[in-house]
Amino acid sequence: MRIEDKGKYIKLAVISSVLVAVDQITKYLVDSKMSLYESITIIPIFFNITYLHNPGGAFGFLAEQSQLTRAIMFLFVSSIALCFIFYFYINTPKSHPILSFGLAMIFGGALGNLVDRIRLGYVIDFLDFSIPLIPLKLFNPWPAFNIADSAITIGMSIFVFHIILKKMPDELTSDER
Repeated sequence: MRIEDKGKYIKLAVISSVLVAVDQITKYLVDSKMSLYESITIIPIFFNITYLHNPGGAFGFLAEQSQLTRAIMFLFVSSIALCFIFYFYINTPKSHPILSFGLAMIFGGALGNLVDRIRLGYVIDFLDFSIPLIPLKLFNPWPAFNIADSAITIGMSIFVFHIILKKMPDELTSDER
């Protein structure tokens, strides 16, 4: 490993660690200070802190399945996803630092939710937004989420932005990485 590469891994470790720490601290605070399903209004009709357990994935995906099925599915899928994200991260050229940052955010967010799944068997969600201007009842109120979910969403937005607008090189030499 070259010295320049060390900095890349340190950047991933720092960004991911900070995200996991902030995610876990906020979840701990919600879990220790609130009762399940308790809601605190922050901005009326728009934003609440609502303590929820999400045994499923995004939008409650697989929430009705057995705990064993969910555990196997989410641990397997999360582990594979982390490997792919790590692969994309190490193969992202230096000329794309924002993309590297986005991938590190996805990595940290995925780790934060994986910690919950391993430790608790579910993910703690608490950021509860309603968007009263949207007439579609499908997403009103929006499902509750957490810091890890936010990091994944921001990171994926950066990733999609780069795919659509920046067109990554098909092949890179080892000097360009």
